[in-house]
Amino acid sequence: MAGDTSWFYWALWSAVFAALTAIFAKLGLEGVDSDLATLVRTGVIIVVLAGFVYATGKWSNPLALTPNTWLFLVLSGLATGASWVCYFRALKVGDASNVAPVDKLSLVLVAVFAFLFLGERPSGRDWLGILMVGAGVLILGLKR
Repeated sequence: MAGDTSWFYWALWSAVFAALTAIFAKLGLEGVDSDLATLVRTGVIIVVLAGFVYATGKWSNPLALTPNTWLFLVLSGLATGASWVCYFRALKVGDASNVAPVDKLSLVLVAVFAFLFLGERPSGRDWLGILMVGAGVLILGLKR
């Protein structure tokens, strides 16, 4: 799998859908509480993903997962939920063109956390790009 670059294409599609998420969410938040909007969005995700898992034959018994897997998936779910609540609240009061880039500060934080907790070692070139993203976020977030 060393030469597998499919991750890049999946990541690009993720970026496209994340961008559409911001636009559709901003449009959908008009006159709606952001927490209720997050709940509706989450319900849609559950239904669509359950159908996808079933249709592709990927269903397996979740009770067969190890306790360690459960722990980290639950923690990931809690972090995702907290992120979505914060994101939708930010979109409710801010411009999507400002909120979404600041949200991408997560890229910098992932690199730092992966370095600290996963033992990943980005190259100097990688760190330069990560720092540039961080600088861009600061420029966008601190504009007057």
